[in-house]
Amino acid sequence: SSSPDMAAPAELSGLSDEAAYGACSEPDASTKDFLLQQTMLRVKDPKKSLDFYTRVLGMTLLQKFDFPTMKFSLYFLAYEDKNDIPKDKTERTSWTFSRKATLELTHNWGTENDENQSYHNGNSDPRGFGHIGIAVPDVHKACKRFEELGVKFVKKPDDGKMKGLAFVQDPDGYWIEILNPNHMVTLT
Repeated sequence: SSSPDMAAPAELSGLSDEAAYGACSEPDASTKDFLLQQTMLRVKDPKKSLDFYTRVLGMTLLQKFDFPTMKFSLYFLAYEDKNDIPKDKTERTSWTFSRKATLELTHNWGTENDENQSYHNGNSDPRGFGHIGIAVPDVHKACKRFEELGVKFVKKPDDGKMKGLAFVQDPDGYWIEILNPNHMVTLT
């Protein structure tokens, strides 16, 4: 017979639905107008990153901000129509910061010339940040185009256990999930 301290380790599992929803609080009324406005990624070379996010992923540069005394620039991108971007700078700034789900690329000046400089993408130890996700109408069609453009894949749509979604990498190695919202129903 085995002693109590030699018992087999418990099987690991995530939270039950009940526990997950039970851990959440009802949003305070004062947060009603809050929105997830931006995700920031540090980039080594803004020319490469801006090309990737606009030409490859189809995003639009909404606005650029330079901070010369601190030697960095910010580039805000999103899926917005160029014609909707206000021409007036003050109005444009307020508009940019009112968009949902923008991508803020931060460039610390000079990193593009430092061959030893790179950013951690969070997907190797120590793990942390994982990825951003882009919803597309047709994952296979989008990935065929990405292949033709020489985009680096972490996972192609038919690889692995989760079929129908892909992961690509941007010029800094950040992972981007390519998904179709309607197909996600079959994976969850």
